[in-house]
Amino acid sequence: MFDFLNKVMAVIRARIYLSQTQLGRKVRVDGRVYVHPDGNIIIGDRCRFTGTMGGLELGAGPEGTLEIGENTFINYGTSVSAMKRVTIGRDCAIGTYCMIMDNDFHKISPEERYEFPESDPITIGDKVWLGGHVIVLKGVTIGDGSVVAAGSIVTKDIPPRSLAVGAPAKVIRQI
Repeated sequence: MFDFLNKVMAVIRARIYLSQTQLGRKVRVDGRVYVHPDGNIIIGDRCRFTGTMGGLELGAGPEGTLEIGENTFINYGTSVSAMKRVTIGRDCAIGTYCMIMDNDFHKISPEERYEFPESDPITIGDKVWLGGHVIVLKGVTIGDGSVVAAGSIVTKDIPPRSLAVGAPAKVIRQI
């Protein structure tokens, strides 16, 4: 009985916390999810979000679109920001405290540091697994079935069915 009530409450929390998004069926939320929906946020069926140990953030800027495919799991502490476009495929697993953002939010040179740079879309394929504390930077595509090891920083494209490790992330073998 208690397990059934937890599942029902997770669906109710999803309807409350994700009310400003295009929400699929049977989406579940455990804990707290912070949503910043200035743009479009589209969440597929049966997605699961855990914000129990640390909140989870989902944001889309005024011209941005964040799209999360069906049956994807995103763990606590993760922050996803789409100023232009971030696409996360189906059946993905996103570990704790990951950061996925399609904009650097500042330029490098001291004279331009407070200027807002251009965004570059991020695409994460189907059945991708990001370990804890992975950072995915703008303009990156991670191919279907790939795994990115914990603590890695993805600065360049990762081909499908690859294991990538390090900062910056490098493919060490095919899966």
